[in-house]
Amino acid sequence: MAGVTLSNAVRDNLLSLQSTAKGMSDTQNKLATGLKVRSAVDNPTSFFTAQSLNARAGDLNTLLDNAGLAVQTLKEADEGLTSLTKLVEQAKSTATQALNTKLQATEAEGDVVSISGSVATAGQAIASAGVASTESITINHNGTETVLAISGGATFTDLETDINNITGLSASFADGVLTVEASDGRTVEISGSVGDALGLSGTYTNGVNRDSFVTDFNNLRSQIDQLASDASFNGVNLLAGDDLEVKFNEDGSSSLNIEGVTYNSEELLGDALTNADFEDDAGINAVLSNVDSAISTLRTQASTFGNNLAVVQTRQDFTTNTINVLESGAAGLTLADTNEEGANLLALQTRQQLGSIALSMANQADQAVLRLF
Repeated sequence: MAGVTLSNAVRDNLLSLQSTAKGMSDTQNKLATGLKVRSAVDNPTSFFTAQSLNARAGDLNTLLDNAGLAVQTLKEADEGLTSLTKLVEQAKSTATQALNTKLQATEAEGDVVSISGSVATAGQAIASAGVASTESITINHNGTETVLAISGGATFTDLETDINNITGLSASFADGVLTVEASDGRTVEISGSVGDALGLSGTYTNGVNRDSFVTDFNNLRSQIDQLASDASFNGVNLLAGDDLEVKFNEDGSSSLNIEGVTYNSEELLGDALTNADFEDDAGINAVLSNVDSAISTLRTQASTFGNNLAVVQTRQDFTTNTINVLESGAAGLTLADTNEEGANLLALQTRQQLGSIALSMANQADQAVLRLF
């Protein structure tokens, strides 16, 4: 109160109690918040240094999240490569099965041709078998149609020669029977008045060909295309030509650029197959060579992505440890030692009690003056 004069002893004890109370308040706040530096007022150097360390830790945490996404993107690409390799290996198995399947000719054999009760001979005119010289025979082999006109005086030998001139077909005439064979084992269809007259007209599919293997191979190509387009994570498909950049520090000066590849059936295996590709062993071996090259390419790329994945994971671990170092450093500057602060609080409480006693004693000394009156 204004105008009240305190003795030196009372004033000193009162100031000491006020200081102790302030110390207890500060210590209680440190214990309650766990911080010894709560603002720049407490310790400007420690406060701003801790803020800087925590800010960098926060930035690295964001980069760590992006690195995690990059790891999953690489894992998805690796899974895609593994599956693509399996499909290409299936394609190789299909081609190998085709190679091991030997072609058997499709045979079209007519009835015995008789002329005046006698078996026709190779040199006899076809017209003598009751076929007009202006008629024809149509041969359709694997979708390719050839029309052979029967000219005046044409013999069975002439017909045999004409059929032999058709690619993939061979013919023979013996004992009055005309036999037509397709070396690739595919369908042969014979029609026309001459075919009817000689008993050849009809569709012949008794041979063995490799067409089904071509179909299976091309179906696998479609699956390769679909799988490659599905190997995407978070909108990035490293198997469809997308690139991926992984940043490892705040300013991007430390990063890894991962180049994507375009893997589809055309890139890996070339053009789609036609039946002609499996007509002979040389064609199949050429396909197998492409398949082996594709498998080698896929394995090499898998190794590349594997190396990239290892780098990203290593940097991910490093960034995690760096964040821990930064946060620990910031904590060392701002966090309170609860054990120490607890001991401080106990000491201040004891001091407060002693101060109260001292203040009481000082007041008693002042009160002794009253006894003089």
